[in-house]
Amino acid sequence: MVTTRRRMLQGLGIGGTAAVAGCSAGYGDETETLSRTPKASRESKQPVERVAADPTDLPAPIDRDEPTTHEIELTAREVRAEIEPGVTFNFMTFDGQVPGPMIRVRQGDRVEFTLTNADGNAMPHNVDMHAIYGTGGGSVATMAAPGESNAEAFTARYPGAYIYHCAVPNLDYHISSGMFGMVLVEPKEGLPEVDRELYFGQHEVYTDSKAGSEGHHGFDMTRMAKEDPNYVLLNGEKYAWAAARHGPLEAETGERVRVFFVDGGPNLSSNFHPIGNVWTNAYRDGALASDPEKYVQTMKVPPGSCMVGEMDMVVPERIKLVDHALSRVARKGMLAEIDVTGEKVPETFDPSPDKPASADEEGPIY
Repeated sequence: MVTTRRRMLQGLGIGGTAAVAGCSAGYGDETETLSRTPKASRESKQPVERVAADPTDLPAPIDRDEPTTHEIELTAREVRAEIEPGVTFNFMTFDGQVPGPMIRVRQGDRVEFTLTNADGNAMPHNVDMHAIYGTGGGSVATMAAPGESNAEAFTARYPGAYIYHCAVPNLDYHISSGMFGMVLVEPKEGLPEVDRELYFGQHEVYTDSKAGSEGHHGFDMTRMAKEDPNYVLLNGEKYAWAAARHGPLEAETGERVRVFFVDGGPNLSSNFHPIGNVWTNAYRDGALASDPEKYVQTMKVPPGSCMVGEMDMVVPERIKLVDHALSRVARKGMLAEIDVTGEKVPETFDPSPDKPASADEEGPIY
């Protein structure tokens, strides 16, 4: 079966692994077939406390009228961390977090970008930015072996919210392991002012053990080929920013909150929905040059794409950000929570007309 698949790929001019982004490499452990768990997923990696990126840790909105030049560096780091308590996994990351740091520039800005592949890593890495005109989105220029760096320069010609991701031959394996993030190119006129901004990334993980079984989980290439993940995660961990883990996040009534969302995939579309709220303004596929859609309940976000959505905080409540393919929430880990505090607004929502209500009450996941 593997032989048949290899012949099919060779017939397409691709070879033994899918060099989708126009790159191939002769170093690192990039020759694994679908019949084996990659050796690198079984090796001991540097343990870290967590990979879940803080959704509040993102660059501030741009407040200038002229272009500038940025010097930006990302470091590819292969680390070991918990997907959920008692379950460890070898993540591949940019700067040790999932999703990778948001890159925020203005349309017309010049970017001098360097990718460093950390010493001690097992595999080559690179970066494909969907915000770049150029072969492989820059992935060929940035290919780096462990312990090496490569650089490129580009001008951000078009506005929008775009994914960046690793694009080596086994790119699906690297992305599933955490190598993706967002590059935001603000329009020249900037974005409308909001009170808070949050940054999230969804991806699915394919491990060789049952979800929740304690111990270290390796990567399952065959399971990935079948597109059957046992985890679907928001910011790299099961329920990472829910109250039961590192959350909940916070907001106040009367505020408008902007959410930047990137779907790394590598295979599943997201059905991104704020339970108890609505996307007042939503930019499908991160298309910030277009007029926003209004009052969107659930935004479809394909793998390798983004969305930007704004919510009005009208009443005190707990908002649950989910993929509305709900088995991914109840069983695979896809959830974040925002606690909205402030004065009750019974004319808009009265949860219990005959008794006092509390926004802090715990309820079911849905």
